Amino acid sequence: MSELPLHGLRVLELASVLAGPQVGQFLAELGADVLKLEAPAGDVTRTWRTAAEPADSTVTAYFSSANWGKRSRILDLTTAAGQQELHALAATADIVLTSYKPGDAEKLRADYATLAARNPRLIYGSITGYGPASPRSGYDAVLQAETGFMHLNAPGPGQLPQKMPVALLDVLTAHQLKEAVLLALYQRARTGHGSLLEVSLHDSALASLANQAATYLVTGHDPQPLGSGHPSIVPYGTVYRAADGTRLLLAVGSDGQFRQLCAVLARPGWATDARFSTNPARVAHRQELEELLRARLAEVPGAGLLAALAARAVPAGAVRTVGEALAQPAARPMQLPPTTAFPHKGLRTVAFRSSSWPVAAELPPPPELAQQ
Repeated sequence: MSELPLHGLRVLELASVLAGPQVGQFLAELGADVLKLEAPAGDVTRTWRTAAEPADSTVTAYFSSANWGKRSRILDLTTAAGQQELHALAATADIVLTSYKPGDAEKLRADYATLAARNPRLIYGSITGYGPASPRSGYDAVLQAETGFMHLNAPGPGQLPQKMPVALLDVLTAHQLKEAVLLALYQRARTGHGSLLEVSLHDSALASLANQAATYLVTGHDPQPLGSGHPSIVPYGTVYRAADGTRLLLAVGSDGQFRQLCAVLARPGWATDARFSTNPARVAHRQELEELLRARLAEVPGAGLLAALAARAVPAGAVRTVGEALAQPAARPMQLPPTTAFPHKGLRTVAFRSSSWPVAAELPPPPELAQQ
């Protein structure tokens, strides 16, 4: 096996919170040397603690979610000395990651034009809330509200919208920038030139609306919230409670799967009922079918039901807590081992595997502020 594919790549991370640091950890997991350059107060997520966390560390659970494998250095870019140090570092760097509000990078002399003038091979990734022309700062929850996600995430029509419990738009924005950085590295290998890469939470959110956006664009009808149900597939996404209290979800995507579901539930007549025999019919008679399923599933023990569905290749699963999900054997390879300095596991950002390079067996832990 060869070394990690980004071994020798030098990354300067000026970004904070989640989206940019997620990209930094991704690059570190693939072998890059990532130096996190922090303002004197440090990344704000160093102070984002849950009530269960100790108050004597600059590495919070939130901070640790995106900062494994990095070194930390304090750099005050409001001073001439700090700017000079950044320019010296950027002159030999491969990638710079930033998340400044438009105009702030120029004030701090940390913008692409300034740094690329000294290093034409530099790849500069910039994350903003609404694009380079908007002065607004970007916050995940606000963008969830403004781009339709919260509206769709309500328990049902007429009920209050809810934000998702993960800063999902930050994570999706990080994926957009990861893709852009990898393309820029490919282009630089061919041309020798670096790139300015601009990614916004707003555009990343819209790109991620997928079938919900297409529904509006094709039909002119605004998609409405359905709780965890699916607008065009039934039964798909609704949570049921079995006789033993197991919470479970069905994801029946075809008529054949629905017939198998009916067989497992000892209700074969549902499969030939004109209201339910095809997916369009099931969508049209959603409420009637959901009521029948809810009553029948409440009579059946959950564990045995899930096993029977799996044997017939009917997509279904138990609703797990985060802890239960991470305790599954299949989740172990996605976890980074604890270290002496940070005696807690971490979560990998790299979820793919390659025959050409190994997975990083371990990473340095999230650094304390100014820990090299």
